[in-house]
Amino acid sequence: MSKFSFVNYVKESYTELMHKVSWPSWSELQSSAIVVSIASLIIALVVYLMDISFRTLLENFYKFF
Repeated sequence: MSKFSFVNYVKESYTELMHKVSWPSWSELQSSAIVVSIASLIIALVVYLMDISFRTLLENFYKFF
């Protein structure tokens, strides 16, 4: 890859980021962050509950053997 094609890539990337990309507003960004945080907490809670239930199930299973 030559130097000129890299320079061209950087220029085109800058133009695309500044003129073609639609950036979210601050309120949209905050709303999205809240949704992601709540979804992450719910998923973490589900994984935690699955972990506890499998642990309990396996402990009871191994008590018999």
